[in-house]
Amino acid sequence: MHDLPLQVPAATLLSSSAPPRRRRLFKGLAGEAACCATLQEPQAEWLRACPSPGELYSAATRIPRMAFQKNLKDLKAERLTRPNMGHIGGILLDENTCNTWSQICDFQASSEDLLVAAYPKAGITWMQEIVDMIHHGGDEQMCKRAPTYDRHPFIEIVAPKPVPSGLELAKAMSPPRIIKTHLPVQLVPLSFWKQDCKVIYVARNPKDSLVSYYHFQRMNHGLPAPGTWDEYFDAFLAGEVPWGSWYDHVKGWWNAKDRQRILFTFYEDLKEDPKREIQKVLQFLGKDLGDAVLEKIIHHTSFQEMKNNPMTNYSSIPSFIFDHSISPFLRKGTIGDWKNHFSVAQNERFDEDYEKKMSGTSLKFRSEL
Repeated sequence: MHDLPLQVPAATLLSSSAPPRRRRLFKGLAGEAACCATLQEPQAEWLRACPSPGELYSAATRIPRMAFQKNLKDLKAERLTRPNMGHIGGILLDENTCNTWSQICDFQASSEDLLVAAYPKAGITWMQEIVDMIHHGGDEQMCKRAPTYDRHPFIEIVAPKPVPSGLELAKAMSPPRIIKTHLPVQLVPLSFWKQDCKVIYVARNPKDSLVSYYHFQRMNHGLPAPGTWDEYFDAFLAGEVPWGSWYDHVKGWWNAKDRQRILFTFYEDLKEDPKREIQKVLQFLGKDLGDAVLEKIIHHTSFQEMKNNPMTNYSSIPSFIFDHSISPFLRKGTIGDWKNHFSVAQNERFDEDYEKKMSGTSLKFRSEL
C-alpha cells in the first residue's frame, strides 16, 4: 500500500483498446476533461477490472463526476480560513451551514436511503465503510471506486467553492444513497423520518470522543481552532464545540431509537467483537452474505487496513485543510487513550459531570475494555 496514492492517466482507461461502452461510461463518470486528467490508482484499478458496463454505470450514477475530489484541486490555500460559527437550534455549526440551513432542511430523502449518524469522531467513517462493503457484497474494489467523502454525501457540510456541498452531492446521486450526518436527531431533515429511512447511529464513550475530537480540530482547518487541551476540555463539557453537546447528542438519538428505524451501535462493541456487531448491521439491513464475505468485510474495515487505504484515510484532502502532520485523520482507533490526556483532577471532574448529565437514562458506556 502506498503512503501517497499513485496517479494514473485517465487517457489510459479511455484508449482505443478499451471497450467502447466503458470509454463512454467513464467519460460520463469523470467528465470529458478526464481525458487529460488523472485518477488515483485504486479508482483506476477498479475501472480497469470493472466486470460489466452495468456495474460501471451504477457507480457512475452514484458518484456525480467524482465531484468533491475533482474540485479540491481548484480550491486555493489562501481561500481557506478557519470558519466563523453560528447556531441552529442552539447547536454550534459552521456559518456556511447556517446560511444554507433552509435548503438542508428541505432535502428530500428517498425511502431507499440509509443515514449513518454519529457525534464527531465516534467511528462514523468505520461504519460507512462497513455499510458500503455490505451494499457491494464484500467487493473491495467497488469500495475503492472513490474516497469516502464522494461515495457518501455529508449532508450538512458546506465547503468553500468550487467544492460542492454535501447537499449538492446528495441531490446529484440516485437512490439508494448512503448519507452521512453529525447532526443531533432534532435537526435531521424531516424527509428521512417521513420516508421511514433506516438509520445507523454510532456512539463512542465521551472520554475518548473528547480526546479524538480535540486532535481532529487541531488538524482540520475546516473547524475552529480548539485552543489548549485545558480550554478544549472545558468547552467539551459545556457543549460549546461544533455539533453541540455530546451528552445531548447521544441521549437524543438513544431516545429516538424506539420511535424510528434506528440501529444504535457502540464503538466499543465494534472494537470488542466486529463479527458480532457487523452481523447486527447485516440483519438490520436485511442482508445475508455468508461467512466468507463477512470475514472479508471484517478485514477490509479493520483499523490498519482503513488507515492504509487512501479511499478511507482522507489523505487526498489537501494538507492546508487536513494537516496529517499535526494529527492523522485515523489516529489510534483504540479505547482508553483518554488516560494519556486526562489529569487526575480532570478525570474526577469529568466523572462528576457525567453522572449528573447522564442520570435518568438507561444509556451506558464503557471507557475501557
